[in-house]
Amino acid sequence: MVAATPAGRPRDPEVDERITRAAAEVYGTEGWARFSVDAVARKAGVGKASIYLRWPNKEALLGAALATRLAGVRDIDTGSVRDDLVALARQVLHTFLGEAGGAVLRLMLEAERIPAGQEHLDRFRRSQTSAARAIVHRGIDRGQLGRETSVTLLLDSISGGALNHALVTPARLRAKVAAGADQYAEDLVDFVLASVTTAA
Repeated sequence: MVAATPAGRPRDPEVDERITRAAAEVYGTEGWARFSVDAVARKAGVGKASIYLRWPNKEALLGAALATRLAGVRDIDTGSVRDDLVALARQVLHTFLGEAGGAVLRLMLEAERIPAGQEHLDRFRRSQTSAARAIVHRGIDRGQLGRETSVTLLLDSISGGALNHALVTPARLRAKVAAGADQYAEDLVDFVLASVTTAA
């Protein structure tokens, strides 16, 4: 017997990517109240039918966009608490200054109004907290940070500093600030660690 082939053309991953990128950008710019399949279709340069073939409604569309662009923060162990914290700060900065940064910031304000929005935001926050605390505890265990180091205050200073840096950046300067994010992460971490490190 010959196996039946699925009806229709296979989905194009490039089109999926274009649509979810457009969805993140539209949501970041317009917010949930003005987010629509029509707006995303125009932004992505596709027909609405292409979107509805993939997602049944705008809730599912935005959920897919958030799932692919709010992947979370990874724990990185380089052996140096300073380098680990720099990697953490860079991930946070690129999340908020990248192409989906507007969507992430919107989500922080509107999560409770969006289906599954709180779930996506909580998942991102848990990953950030877990990675950050693991980095600091390793630093303390290795003697790179003093035993009296406040994990909460250290991480609030670095993660909060990275978030504030993104929040106060005007739209016209976002590309320039994003290009300098890696260096800013180093400067931020070095500034914070100067007040808490013993012998690194």
